[in-house]
Amino acid sequence: MKKESVVAKKKFGQNFLKDQVVLQKIVQAMPKNDNKIVEIGPGLGDLTKYLVDVKSVDAFEVDTDLCKLLQGEFKKEIATKRLHIHCGDVLKAWKSSLVDETYDLVANLPYYIATNIILKALADPMCKNILVMVQLEVAEKFCAEAGQKVFGSLGIITQSVGASRIIVKVPPSAFEPPPKIDSAVFLIAKKRDRPDKDFEDMLRVAFSQPRKTLIKNLSFKYEKSELLVAFEELKLIQTIRPHQVCTNDYHQLYKKIK
Repeated sequence: MKKESVVAKKKFGQNFLKDQVVLQKIVQAMPKNDNKIVEIGPGLGDLTKYLVDVKSVDAFEVDTDLCKLLQGEFKKEIATKRLHIHCGDVLKAWKSSLVDETYDLVANLPYYIATNIILKALADPMCKNILVMVQLEVAEKFCAEAGQKVFGSLGIITQSVGASRIIVKVPPSAFEPPPKIDSAVFLIAKKRDRPDKDFEDMLRVAFSQPRKTLIKNLSFKYEKSELLVAFEELKLIQTIRPHQVCTNDYHQLYKKIK
C-alpha cells in the first residue's frame, strides 16, 4: 500500500495533518528531556518521521491498513528500535500506565477520542507532558482560566495537575481531508498527580447546570447549611456561577464539604 492510495476512514476520525509548518511547530514545542515519546494515531507517519529523528517513539495505531503502511515506511527505524508500532485500540491497551517508562504524549489525536485520551494521560503517572492537536474548542476548555465562560471541569483538572497553554491554532486547510472545524496544538506540563475521583465527582455536580449558581448545583448532593458555611469562610458570594470560581477555591470547598 502506498501513501497516495490511502483514503481517510470516518469511523476512525482520520484527518491527516499535512502542513509542514504546523508539524515543525509541534516538534519545536516538545519539552527538552530524556523521556520516551508516545504517539497515538500516527496515521501516515507525517509527524512520526520528525519524532523518530529526535527520540525513540512508541506509536499506537488502531487502523490495521495504516499499521502495515507504517511498518513498510519505517523499516529502518523499527529495526534499530527507534520506533515500536502497537497495532490495536490504545484505550484497551491502557492499564494504569500506557508504557513502563516515563514518556511525553506527542500526537495529532483522533477527535472522537481526544478528550478521553488526554484525561487518561493526565491520570497516567508515567506521562509527564502532553503535547497534542485537538479540536480548538477542546483545547480552549483544557487551557481555560477562571472567569472565562468555557472554564469547567477540564480546566480545573488540568490546573490541578500542572500548567497548560495553546501553542498554535490550526485551520482546516492544514489537513487532508480538511475537517469542518478549527484545531489547536496545546501543551500540558504535569507537575502533580490527577485529583482523586471524589473531587472530580464534585466538579461534575458543580457544572451540571452551568448557568445556575454554584450553590444551587451543589445543593443537589451536599447539605445546604454546610455549603453556606463553606461559602462564607471562602468569601464566595451565593450568586457566584461555577465558571467564576478558581481552581484553588474548588479544592478548598471540597475539603470543607467532603
